Amino acid sequence: MIWRSVVGKLWLTILLLVSVVLFFLTVLLLQFFENFHVGEAENQMKQIALKVSDIVSSSNESKESLLTSSEIVDSHSARAVIIGNDSYWVSPNENNLPKLPKRFFEKDDTLSRAQTLKGNNYVVKQGDFPIKVNGVVSHSRMMVVGVPIKFSNGHHGAVYVFQSLDVIQDTTNNAKKLIYISAFIAIILTTFFAFFLSTRITAPLRSMREAALQVSQGKFDTEVPVLTKDEIGELGTTFNRMAGQLKQNLTALNQEKEQLSGILESMADGVMTFDREGQLLILNPPAKRFLHAWRYEDGEGPAPDQKIPEPVQALFHTAVTTEKKDVAEVSYQGRSWVIVMTPLYDQAVVRGAVAVLRDMTEERQLDQLRKGFIANVSHELRTPIAMLQGYSEAIVDDVAETAEDKKEMAKIIYDESQRMGRLVNELLDLARLEAGHFQLNQTEVELGDFFMKAVHKFKTLAKEENILLTLNGPEHPESTLTFDPDRIEQVITNLVDNAIRHTSKNGTVTVDVEENENGVVVKVHDTGSGIAQEDLPFVFERFYKADKARTRGKSGTGLGLAIARNIVEAHEGKIIVNSKMGEGTTFTFFLPRKMKKPATI
Repeated sequence: MIWRSVVGKLWLTILLLVSVVLFFLTVLLLQFFENFHVGEAENQMKQIALKVSDIVSSSNESKESLLTSSEIVDSHSARAVIIGNDSYWVSPNENNLPKLPKRFFEKDDTLSRAQTLKGNNYVVKQGDFPIKVNGVVSHSRMMVVGVPIKFSNGHHGAVYVFQSLDVIQDTTNNAKKLIYISAFIAIILTTFFAFFLSTRITAPLRSMREAALQVSQGKFDTEVPVLTKDEIGELGTTFNRMAGQLKQNLTALNQEKEQLSGILESMADGVMTFDREGQLLILNPPAKRFLHAWRYEDGEGPAPDQKIPEPVQALFHTAVTTEKKDVAEVSYQGRSWVIVMTPLYDQAVVRGAVAVLRDMTEERQLDQLRKGFIANVSHELRTPIAMLQGYSEAIVDDVAETAEDKKEMAKIIYDESQRMGRLVNELLDLARLEAGHFQLNQTEVELGDFFMKAVHKFKTLAKEENILLTLNGPEHPESTLTFDPDRIEQVITNLVDNAIRHTSKNGTVTVDVEENENGVVVKVHDTGSGIAQEDLPFVFERFYKADKARTRGKSGTGLGLAIARNIVEAHEGKIIVNSKMGEGTTFTFFLPRKMKKPATI
């Protein structure tokens, strides 16, 4: 509606303001004109009365003077009365006015004083006068003006001129009509002028309103046309400057938001932010994986992202309540998470909290491996050292009586020293491999002879354990491949030795060699007890043994698979393991035909 718009309000305000002013002005003008006409009538009747007094007093009350006086009074629709001590005269023409008797003037306190006045002084009285004519009382609204007169005989009297107030009222009414018409015309003109003015003033405001709507819709290039240099023009200029600044600020804000989003997406740590009520606002992919693991473990299923684990809720309430950072560690699906909850502030008021989740699984595993490494090395060295010390003391103390006993003890000492040497050498090899200080001696090797020699040396061991050892392939024995034969033979030795040691009697160990255009795939399969699923990711770690009883007393160091992985990866290959409990294990490694980088690691 127009009344709710600025145009309507401004129009109505101007119209009401002008109407109020015109109202008071009309009232004042009406009062002024009414008083003015009454005053004019009073002054006119005074002048008539003075003129009649002069005419009558100068002509000794002749008939001509009375006739002249009557004509003068009649021309102004009035009547005149001349009163002396013994005389009384009233103008003959009534002019719709009553004939006032002498006693009317003599009994009135105001009018009776006219005979005692001197000079141009006069008395006046107006109102509703009761007149009794023939026993009937009637009321007449009149104005009576009285002036003194001095007759030729020296007597004093008074001349009274009276006129109906209706005549004065008619003149006043005509003036009122003129004022009313003028006021009405002024209201009409004010209405059109106010509408024109309000429309003209608010046109730039309407343009700014449309521009503001477009800016609110994201169209920040919208500008308001500035046509004037007044306050509205300055407002339009300021609006255009504000829109430009707003565009710059939003662009910068979007860039910062995208940058922050990119940082959060690329972070390895999980991030979750909460508002004051604990509602989840932002989370990045690692945090989503954390929530997914928690839901899966607790059987929550695909719950909404707003639901969070109880430990996280407890951390949030502690951080918000105490306004201090809080730390906790939780485990879901075999992974360890350290959660650091820090309150967020809006100046001095806590407005929420941010949680940083770090996956500490690898750190915990590495810590366990470090401890295990120390324990394993200590264990592996303690046994041979203890045996070396014991048998050495036996020889020194002549416990061995015969030469055969001494020879047997010496052989045990030699075997244990060999075992310690192998352990130290393997540790050194592994350290050089992992440090990248190892040179591969690559040559072109014929595959048939190489794999035949590498596998054949285990025939005797397999026969002793009553295990069937089989080599399948390669399909083309004369084909060649470039690699370090000593190191690849070390890999095959570790894999086949492990397979034989972990396979029960009457079992089988199979070595399959397959060629393709990209390289060679070697599979070592056994029918042993297999490896548990939870142990598969760690079999290539140093000193890792899924089941200490699986070695069956054999002298494994726990470093063979770690060395094998590093050698294969040094050839830019890949090694994997597949296993099922009770069915057996298969180790598969791939050697490419061409290496992309120099053969130095």
